[in-house]
Amino acid sequence: MLRIGQAAPVFTADSTQGSIRLEEHIGKRPIVLIFYPKDNTPGCTAQLCAVRDSRRQYAEYDALVLGVNAGSLESHRQFAEKHGYDFPIVHDEGGRIRDLYDVGKILGLFLQQRVVYAIGRTGRIIFAQKGHPPTADILEALKYDREGRRMPLEAEPTEEIEE
Repeated sequence: MLRIGQAAPVFTADSTQGSIRLEEHIGKRPIVLIFYPKDNTPGCTAQLCAVRDSRRQYAEYDALVLGVNAGSLESHRQFAEKHGYDFPIVHDEGGRIRDLYDVGKILGLFLQQRVVYAIGRTGRIIFAQKGHPPTADILEALKYDREGRRMPLEAEPTEEIEE
């Protein structure tokens, strides 16, 4: 897992809303990357619905929110349409983005871990946590970033065993 303060790797990938070129956003706006194990599972659906339901709060920070998963683009489109996700879900072909962000696999299986990263306006990681952190924690990191401050307590990664 990448650590707070590290430079965020850039990537280009297809998404449910067209091609995403992270380098076009790095340094211009905060970015939230939500790596999740699988489309249409209860935990992943709940996590991404929380993002959908918090769209106004993320918009206050002009944050680009991206779901990231190796599932097919068609699966992502159906998942997004079924649940009304208005943010892009990125197709991580071959797990390339997962590897860039050092996101592990659940119990060594084929599903990736659930990890959330926030990238600040400087292009560095400002929040990194395994699991499904509360939206308020992610928004707090975005607030500190907007104010040009570091969070007083960095979120410590926790182990996750689910799905």
